[in-house]
Amino acid sequence: MEIQKIAVIGAGNMGHQIAMCAALSGFSVKCTDSNPDILEKAISFAENYLKERVAKGKLSEEAAKQVQTNIAFTLSLEESVTDADLVIEAIIEKLDIKRKLFAELDNLCPTHTILATNSSYIVSSKIADATNRPDRVCNMHFFNPALVMKCVEVVKGSHVSEETAESVMNVATKMSKTPVLLHKEIYGFLVNRLLQATRQEALKLLDMGVASFEDIDTAAKNGLGYPMGPFSLLDLTGIDLAYHVGMEKYSESGDPADRPSPTVVEKYTKGEWGKKAGKGFYDYE
Repeated sequence: MEIQKIAVIGAGNMGHQIAMCAALSGFSVKCTDSNPDILEKAISFAENYLKERVAKGKLSEEAAKQVQTNIAFTLSLEESVTDADLVIEAIIEKLDIKRKLFAELDNLCPTHTILATNSSYIVSSKIADATNRPDRVCNMHFFNPALVMKCVEVVKGSHVSEETAESVMNVATKMSKTPVLLHKEIYGFLVNRLLQATRQEALKLLDMGVASFEDIDTAAKNGLGYPMGPFSLLDLTGIDLAYHVGMEKYSESGDPADRPSPTVVEKYTKGEWGKKAGKGFYDYE
């Protein structure tokens, strides 16, 4: 199936960038959010981003106008998905909320529509049975910032059809991304399983008082060649996301080792969620 129309559910940091990626690649895109403030910020981001690209000579004025034509923002979920070929969900990492949304999407979308979740940890088999189209429900995981990062993880669980996986891989390629296909579901997929090992050890070192977060970041960059230290990356991706992911895993396993780090819990409670909040491990005010 050739996908032409894409709906992105959630206009936050990941959602509005995914929507912009799709619009830049020629897809017709509708981005929606139930929060008017978040949607307004997404509209402002899109306008400023295109102006900056034109000013830097990265995009012609004609091309920018075409991208503006390609993308629309709306508060109405129904309006955004009624003619979509592909829906990409980019909302909070809470299973019960995602299941409720996918059940609603199943009723609103055409029967051919593929429903993808951008979840970085929750596998689509935990969501698919909330719909009547489990073969067309999969993970399509972008990385933050979505406009920059090339990798997209497409996860083909046992319930996902070959056609669905192929269609989603093709969409990622058309977005100028480099998709990787997972042939089976696994918690954390590929990148986050590798990343989590580093992050957990970094948080453990900090909690034990072995070194400051600044020096741990410095060691990762200058000793391991990482482009960004684990704490800078936590600030970028969102400490609130790390908290919710940890709590979801703990609620499922009951293993205390799966609970978020005490430092992450403290930061989450204080509202110090990282760059988007103006403060995380580092101060961005």
